[in-house]
Amino acid sequence: MSPKIAVFVDVQNIYYTTRDAYQRQFNYRKLWQHLSEQGEIVIANAYATERHDAQQQKFQAALKHIGFNVKLKPFIQRSDGSAKGDWDVGITIDVLGAAERVDSVVLLSGDGDFDLLLKAIKDKYGVNTQVYGVPSLTANSLISACDKFIEIDQSLLQ
Repeated sequence: MSPKIAVFVDVQNIYYTTRDAYQRQFNYRKLWQHLSEQGEIVIANAYATERHDAQQQKFQAALKHIGFNVKLKPFIQRSDGSAKGDWDVGITIDVLGAAERVDSVVLLSGDGDFDLLLKAIKDKYGVNTQVYGVPSLTANSLISACDKFIEIDQSLLQ
């Protein structure tokens, strides 16, 4: 029986880190192929902000076509010019809900806020944890917290 895998993608984080480090986009199809070789993907969530932009909608449709469940949160522009559209709590809730039903949790993010989450699910459920991130833009605490860190490099870019 192949291992059950749950994948959680912090889309904004992956977009900005691959753009800043490589000036290229992440290839979600290659990720899917790579993970499919490791086991059965039973949960695949991609967390993004809703901007009602044609290019964004095309990208989200492509993610759905690959097999991701795309979760959208409104993009909020504050009066002081700052913006909010972060999914940290939503991702955490979904990871906690999935961890007891899978063998492996795969997180795509460089956000160090997820280090405690990964430690908690390893301790409580004994689940294997993998993080995909751009090495120079991934928190050391997150790299230390996971069982395996997979560097996003040229092979995972478009």
